[in-house]
Amino acid sequence: MSRSPLPQPATRRAALRALAACALTAGVPMALHAQAAARPGGYTELRWDDLVPKGWDPTKGMRERNLAGLPDSDPRAGDLMRELREAWDNAPTLPALDGAAIKLPGYLVPLDESAAGISEFLLVPYFGACIHTPPPPANQIVLVRPARPLTGYRTMDTVWASGRLRTSRSQSQMGTSGYTLEAALIDRYVAAPR
Repeated sequence: MSRSPLPQPATRRAALRALAACALTAGVPMALHAQAAARPGGYTELRWDDLVPKGWDPTKGMRERNLAGLPDSDPRAGDLMRELREAWDNAPTLPALDGAAIKLPGYLVPLDESAAGISEFLLVPYFGACIHTPPPPANQIVLVRPARPLTGYRTMDTVWASGRLRTSRSQSQMGTSGYTLEAALIDRYVAAPR
């Protein structure tokens, strides 16, 4: 998983560029279960690209538009942003993954936190997603409900989330998720030795 620098506060144009940049990485062809490695505990380790249906192009309809010549104050910029947000919030998921036992790395964005810990969070593919930039497409956001509240974790900590994946769309103040991991097991992310 690649890391990107912290994004700057977004103007409409910057937000549109961020959406376009994320779209280019989200639409990469995937290798579903056939190439995903089964890990100890019965979980199949997935990459973020594995959550995106083959052939889905989040930049469709954007390429023909001249974003560089569109000032932030132009009402068409707001219309385009709303159009993109709607398309991304409705990004398709993979029904074949519904019920799969998976393991996925990502960044933690708390949604429900109390003295007991974090009981619900979004798992996102890159640093700053859902916080500093517009949220990624729904098929690149996983709502996670850990088996027990997490303590000792902070916003944007990197984790491995393991559990049963469901294709279930959910809206939050931080973004729309296309997948859910219920009763997930959470571990700190440790990169595999090279």
